[in-house]
Amino acid sequence: MRFSLLLLVLTFGAYGQPSPKPAFSLSADRLERVDRVLQKYIDDNRVAGVVALVLQDGKPAYERAFGWADKEAGRKMTSDTIFRIASQTKAFTSTAVLALMEEGKIGITEPVSDFIATFAKTTVAVKTAAGIDIVPAKRRITIADLLTHTAGISYGTDAHVAALYQAKGLGPAAGNGWYTADKEEPICETMERLGTLPFVAQPGEAYVYGYNTDILGCVVEKASGMPLDEFIRTRITEPLGLKDTRFFLPPAQRDRLAAVYATGPGGTFVRAPEGSKGQGHYVDGPRKSFAGGAGLLSTAHDYARFLEMIRNGGVLDGVRILGNRTVQLMMTNQSGGLHSSTGLGFGFGFEVVERYGAKGMAAVGTFGWGGAYGSTYEVDPADHLVVVFMMQLMPSGSDIQQKFSNAVYQALVN
Repeated sequence: MRFSLLLLVLTFGAYGQPSPKPAFSLSADRLERVDRVLQKYIDDNRVAGVVALVLQDGKPAYERAFGWADKEAGRKMTSDTIFRIASQTKAFTSTAVLALMEEGKIGITEPVSDFIATFAKTTVAVKTAAGIDIVPAKRRITIADLLTHTAGISYGTDAHVAALYQAKGLGPAAGNGWYTADKEEPICETMERLGTLPFVAQPGEAYVYGYNTDILGCVVEKASGMPLDEFIRTRITEPLGLKDTRFFLPPAQRDRLAAVYATGPGGTFVRAPEGSKGQGHYVDGPRKSFAGGAGLLSTAHDYARFLEMIRNGGVLDGVRILGNRTVQLMMTNQSGGLHSSTGLGFGFGFEVVERYGAKGMAAVGTFGWGGAYGSTYEVDPADHLVVVFMMQLMPSGSDIQQKFSNAVYQALVN
């Protein structure tokens, strides 16, 4: 315990600030290996295109674009290509929730039902030999449960509840469960309906990945009195100068959006279809559902800048989004052993490495996540790194993300 506390202080400083100097720096010569790793996937037609960006101490140490943004249209991938970031949206929504917590408008242990009435008496579907029993939840779901994905709420694609969710326009009826960009209703209407459905585990008893952060997006709207897209724009993206992070793309920028591909026969990529399980509705709309769990578009540069703010203790270039102590909540395991028994925890918005080797070569204290379209990110406070990897491959049968991460970490030398 004393060692863990010492490590936390050495890594973040006394008040959540990064330590003054990283132990290792990135070798330009060794970073050339990243080029070879990524180019091979392009040459082998296993991915259409990628953008990779690595910051150390906020400065670009590696930034490359490979392959195609849209092979059929003849558009090359560029560093400013826009991507669907799916679950990487969760980091923005979690930041919004914690900003409102700092203002006293949301309490971490507050019941979600204070904001969404249908969550006052939730239920749980328990599998039995005869089918399912629907039983009352043992307690109310809290904001903390949602931030850590321990509320027992899935995406409704589980076999024993899928038909119930399908009937309410959720689960199998929503693309892969998480997709709402094609909905003609605001996100709060969708989440209010979700609250009437049975969940798959009791609150606080299991890590279950699902609609948790979409619910939080509605909570942000209720607590702030403004739509989620407006809150994120006015409180996060505009102050930080993130010009390409939004829920729907202006039609004039259609050609900046990367196409979605899928892993096909033999492991090579094929173009994904139109619709919710492929290209999506991020340009033509209907532009009514702002999904806090999976709805944003962004670029590698924008997302890295957002993460640099968090790595830097909640402030960047004189713009403070969160307080230092609040950032520590995000990057500290808040879910006990529910998320993993192999050295990974889950904080208020991120997966957190608690044991070296639990996630490749990521140092203890590294936090990150990814998105359904194949994008990933890691923030390593010990080495002052922000690592962003963008592609559009869904479903993905590729291991490119882990090989990219390993190639970045092997470049750290003293």
